[in-house]
Amino acid sequence: MSSAVTTQDIEPCANERADRIVTGVVTIVPFLLLGVVVWQAWQSLLHWHDFVVFGVLYVVTGLGITVGFHRYFTHRAFRTSRPVRAVLAVLGTAAIEGPITAWVADHRKHHAFSDQHGDPHSPHVDHGRGLRGALRGLVHAHVGWLFLHTQRANKQRYAPDLVADPLIRFVDRTTLLWIVLGLVAPFGLGYALGGTLTAALTGLLWGGAVRILLLHHVTYSINSLCHFFGRRRFDSGDESRNLAWLAPLSFGEAWHNNHHAFPTSAAHGLRWYERMLDPSALVIGAMERVGLVWDVVKISPERQAAKLAGT
Repeated sequence: MSSAVTTQDIEPCANERADRIVTGVVTIVPFLLLGVVVWQAWQSLLHWHDFVVFGVLYVVTGLGITVGFHRYFTHRAFRTSRPVRAVLAVLGTAAIEGPITAWVADHRKHHAFSDQHGDPHSPHVDHGRGLRGALRGLVHAHVGWLFLHTQRANKQRYAPDLVADPLIRFVDRTTLLWIVLGLVAPFGLGYALGGTLTAALTGLLWGGAVRILLLHHVTYSINSLCHFFGRRRFDSGDESRNLAWLAPLSFGEAWHNNHHAFPTSAAHGLRWYERMLDPSALVIGAMERVGLVWDVVKISPERQAAKLAGT
């Protein structure tokens, strides 16, 4: 980890007000649409295809974040072909967690200054002491940091590989297109399964708003809960922790202490039972077997033992 943050680490936001408005809309609107979900259930209008649409969109966009944005683009846990790179970039962008280059840069900066001054979303830095400080820190790490720009990463410094990549620059420039397609998809799938406009609209509700709400807050929980609660198997030099109950919903990202101990590992679940609750690692393993990815980074038991022993 770096010892001190400098102005070279931070990139000012071009339009803070617009960024905050967009972030607010994406954060608040899905919550408001939960009222429609309650009305739908009350009126007995819930159908099996709503859950299918939700599940499909949650899985594909979630893996776009975990396998794509995080394990591949941020940490280079494996190598793959240009078409697969493009698919992972698009699916992650459709999750509406920000343009890929900014996402990767912020996350790399998080690792560089984990739980120190300079970490964009630590719950432990500059939030005060006691219960009030803990709550302030958790809120900041969970969602508050998205509205601040004081520690956002300089993309040229933290993601120069993506800045120089024409494919990624194209995906960044067309972010809005992939977001829209990520909402058109559940509308179309709902219509295909239900055969009515109502089914298409409820597909959009579940595969759009509900999916965004759950996926976002699961992702945010890695930044907040997984730096506050859970078990620390390895001394990673920060407060990252493993939170087993969150692992399935987060596609294995909640084995967070393991990840901070071995950031480039393709698997975050390192023990056999952890790996069973690491769907992202299972997907990467399946892709490796069929030749879609290669040079997968794997952490041997010996390396784990050495880390545990502090050597």
